[in-house]
Amino acid sequence: MNVAGLMPEAAYSFKPADEVWSFGELIHHIAYGIQWWEANYVKGKQTEWAPPAVQDSKKEIKAYLETAYDSLKKTLSNGKLSDEAVSGFHATLDHITHHRGQAVTYLRCKGIVPPEYGY
Repeated sequence: MNVAGLMPEAAYSFKPADEVWSFGELIHHIAYGIQWWEANYVKGKQTEWAPPAVQDSKKEIKAYLETAYDSLKKTLSNGKLSDEAVSGFHATLDHITHHRGQAVTYLRCKGIVPPEYGY
């Protein structure tokens, strides 16, 4: 969340190269990825990969990310997880971490010092 919050609204459309997502698209992908991985690998519900359209504003994208994290936290707090769900949670964290690293690079390209790493 801190990474998404540091990027100014005007820079949510920033791309370090033409071939990659904009910062906003990247953060949106992280949010959708959390929801998709949670459904498929933590809850064990087969879900098609069908991300919704990317929202237009920083506020909307951050809200989407917050909703995704809140849902995952709620799922994890509901009790004992199966071994498959624990593995799915670790895979979800790996996906988040991978893309968070990309987002840090976007911040650095804009001269913004990223926050310390933490969950």
